[in-house]
Amino acid sequence: MTIVRVLLGMLVLGQVLGHASVMAQTYPSRSIQIIVPFPAGGLADVLTRTVGEELSKVLGQPVIAENKPGAGGNVGANLVAKATPDGYTLMMTSAGILSANQFLYKDMSFDPETAFAPISLVADMPMLVLVHKKTDIKTLQELLAAARSKPRGLNFGSAGVGTTGHLGLALLMHVSRVEVSHVPYRGAAPAVNDLVAGHVDGVVDNPPILMDHIQAGTVTPLAVAAKKRLAQLPNVPTSVEAGLPDWQISSWFGFAAPAGTSADIVKKLQGAVAHALQQPNIKKFFNDSAMVPVGNTPEEFAKYIGEERVKWRDVISEAKIQAN
Repeated sequence: MTIVRVLLGMLVLGQVLGHASVMAQTYPSRSIQIIVPFPAGGLADVLTRTVGEELSKVLGQPVIAENKPGAGGNVGANLVAKATPDGYTLMMTSAGILSANQFLYKDMSFDPETAFAPISLVADMPMLVLVHKKTDIKTLQELLAAARSKPRGLNFGSAGVGTTGHLGLALLMHVSRVEVSHVPYRGAAPAVNDLVAGHVDGVVDNPPILMDHIQAGTVTPLAVAAKKRLAQLPNVPTSVEAGLPDWQISSWFGFAAPAGTSADIVKKLQGAVAHALQQPNIKKFFNDSAMVPVGNTPEEFAKYIGEERVKWRDVISEAKIQAN
């Protein structure tokens, strides 16, 4: 009887695997939906639609972006986590959704460590620390010295509690052991506007929203939180060069599918992403946006997400950051 059960089990398993293989060979046979868990018009949205156009050419089917913002990306992520794992519902994810939100939000309707199958890291965008010119601070070390001389005397704005800019600031304080005052806003634009007006002393944020103000000389970039300088800001030193090598943070974006999606489908999608990122128009878009195209493997992306989780768990715990 036991032998019969084993044989039946092997038969069922063979049928399941065979069905999955056939699905992967014919995939995709219809349009693919990419959930963007952020508002329309934002960087994640524009990135998804731009890369999505190339993916549709590679895959031979329409790739449609749909915005489902809310709760730091958790609303859209929950929809993808519960979607059928057939490769037709994907997510443009971020550092927050897969590596930080579980430590920021008390109530999560999905487990980011088990609910998704990473496909590929698409874009890496190192963050900058900037100050208003009125501070007369010219280097990262001068900033740290000023913060040490008067703890919490400097005011730094961010797009809001738990945003990447806030976490970047928290990490800066964590590795340098200094304290500044955090001023949360409702979005990056008002935070940057107040920096330009001199109402706050500095921000940690993404390059695209800051480039015009840097070029105008209103704000002073002190360092980029990376090991390599930005091509768009060749005169701005890295955090390593500035003497703070442990301050490494980027606003990154990648594609993920619901857990249980066939490995063959995930592999096909990763190959399509890697191909799309090599196209001249995509390279130009990334360069204009101060982003670095990646296109790594699912295994490499999963490893990176795990490393990010460890980093943010410690920083968020120490800073006692809570988004809800």
